[in-house]
Amino acid sequence: MFQDVSGLIAHNAPALHYGVAVADLDGDGRLSVVVAGFAGPNRVLKWSGGQLRDCAPPELSDDSRQAIAVAAGDLDGDGREELYVLNTDTFAGATRFADRLFKRLADGRWDDLFARPENTGVRNFAAGRSVGVIDRRGVGRYGFFVANYGRPMRLYELGPDGAIVDLAPSLDLARTAGGRGVLTLPIFSAHPDIICVNEHGPNFALRNRGDGTFEEVAEQLQLMDATEHARGISAVDVGGEFGLCWGNWDSTHRLMVRREDGSWKNYATAGLAFPSSIRSVIAADFDNDGNDEVFFNNIGEPNRLFRVSMSRDREGVELSAAMLDAGAALDADGYGTGAVVCDIDGDGVLELIVSRGEKSPQPLGVFKARSAYPNWLRVRPLTRFGAPARGSVVRAEYGGCVHVKGICGGSGYLCQMEPVAHFGLGNLPVVERVTVTWPDGSAVTLLNPGGNRVVTVPYPRG
Repeated sequence: MFQDVSGLIAHNAPALHYGVAVADLDGDGRLSVVVAGFAGPNRVLKWSGGQLRDCAPPELSDDSRQAIAVAAGDLDGDGREELYVLNTDTFAGATRFADRLFKRLADGRWDDLFARPENTGVRNFAAGRSVGVIDRRGVGRYGFFVANYGRPMRLYELGPDGAIVDLAPSLDLARTAGGRGVLTLPIFSAHPDIICVNEHGPNFALRNRGDGTFEEVAEQLQLMDATEHARGISAVDVGGEFGLCWGNWDSTHRLMVRREDGSWKNYATAGLAFPSSIRSVIAADFDNDGNDEVFFNNIGEPNRLFRVSMSRDREGVELSAAMLDAGAALDADGYGTGAVVCDIDGDGVLELIVSRGEKSPQPLGVFKARSAYPNWLRVRPLTRFGAPARGSVVRAEYGGCVHVKGICGGSGYLCQMEPVAHFGLGNLPVVERVTVTWPDGSAVTLLNPGGNRVVTVPYPRG
């Protein structure tokens, strides 16, 4: 399916790259790709002059620490996303250097909020893997959930006095595990939930009670997978509802679908489940045919690609997960660490960006479907403050079917996707109906939004 278009990146030197996030860091409406530099500077790549060019300011480059994961979210409700950089200089336990939480100041400089005197006491000195953002109360302000490895999880929010507080202990989220991948979406409830897949122990499935507190339901929903060693996780469109796909290191991978009684069952086919040394898992419609493809980013072996389609009837779920030729994205010699999707050039076809270089420096990889279907629709919900509404859910009706996408708070592994719902329409020219649901349950329905365009949907007023 994919062709190599890595030439879209200017000055793509080999390096030890890790996590990647896609965010509008300067508030101009254009997305940037932030790449964590483990043994060198972080990069901020922005589309300019037909290429992705590094425009990282010195504060964000920050080559004095070993960055592994990144995520963005509007912490303070000013309409612009802050950037969390998770620094990990050891495999597990305590680290030498703290994480960073960058805020863009009025003069364009970036300030590390954790370096302010009122915040130094809550800094994270623990080896972590992934970061996700969550608007747990539906107020338009986000907290940063940090999946630590061998140390308690963290949930950083802004307190009433303007200081950063770790609310994980008071919300019973300060759980210790081999934290790996994080997903924050309304999966089990009508509000943003937290799914954290772990190594050397059971996964966490934390259901939002509707008031911003959580209850652990992994055992109840049969999502613990306690004997496996998870890495990346992604939400997949399965017949207009969310399924969960995660990869287990050198073991069988999962494609979980909710049954009528509310429990979840593994529907992974033999090919999809086949073990691999997996890192990120990404679900997206790369070729605009209307079905999600699932990309397995492996390390030290070829990547894999599947087209997933499901239908539901009175007898249950019928699943198809056909293995596809990934083309150049097989990347058999690549040591992939993270991956994201984003429409870099605005042509309505997603690019797949793969960060590489765990064992030795390697350049970033960019891949694109060779011959995608012509029609698409992209939906960009905003919070009441005008920031990307991560954790929102977008449903689109076309061709007699309902399709669903979540606005990414954190997924894959170490990474965070673009804050846009991308729908491939195949040969259909238009979408009939789009419904956007925000984390607080507010919803807006757009009739006949068309196709081949980006639709920005403000938070409903009044």
